[in-house]
Amino acid sequence: MKQGCFRVICLILLACAAGISGFSDELTINSEAFVIEAFDGSTAHEWLVGGELNSYEYSWQVMGSRFKMEGYPRLTYVPAWPQALFGANRQGNDYRSLGILGNFQRPGYNWIDIYPVAAGADGEEAAFEIPLPGRVQYLDAWLWGANHDIYLEAYIRDYQGVVHVLQMGDLVYKGWKNLRASVPTSIRQSKRVLPNYAGLRFVKFRIWTRPTEAPGDFYVYLDQFKVLADTFESFYDGDDLADPSHVQELWSAAGN
Repeated sequence: MKQGCFRVICLILLACAAGISGFSDELTINSEAFVIEAFDGSTAHEWLVGGELNSYEYSWQVMGSRFKMEGYPRLTYVPAWPQALFGANRQGNDYRSLGILGNFQRPGYNWIDIYPVAAGADGEEAAFEIPLPGRVQYLDAWLWGANHDIYLEAYIRDYQGVVHVLQMGDLVYKGWKNLRASVPTSIRQSKRVLPNYAGLRFVKFRIWTRPTEAPGDFYVYLDQFKVLADTFESFYDGDDLADPSHVQELWSAAGN
């Protein structure tokens, strides 16, 4: 009896060990913070991940839902920022934040989308989804609120094409505040087959008004969009053959 119980326990431990080793890269080993957007008006963005430079060109646009007032929403860059981050001294500083001005004809669940765009192959601007570095644990941004009854969501897409909505929080407060959303472990950022890494893409922010918010102008300012991500990747003999760009080079050189 005791021997049978011992065998069962051993089998359970082996199964657990196999599960952990199969998805070991999902365990937090090396957490790093990346500024995805400083909202300084520049279209050039880059960050270094594991010694590899990732560079992207994109800008930002806004779009409102059905009952937006004509000429709204509006977007601009303003010389304002969270003093908690950069201090109050304006002399010689070129810090900026993204300003959004909204107005809807009637109360309700109205929305404003803030989304990145980039030039396509035809030169025309189209919606662009930002590849996020590492296995993202948190999304983080600074928002200025004027105590309006509105709230913020973030939309991300996984490697299977599924869009997930993360609640960043209410803007029912005055001034700058840091808002953060955790990425649940149910959103897969790894695959069983090689390459294991399957990163997320940022789709957009969405500002919602509640029906309790009266019609009229309202301002929101956005700054320092960051992610906290685990950038650890395990190494093994032949890991270069799991790198899609390297594999493409090899097969192109082969002439097949």
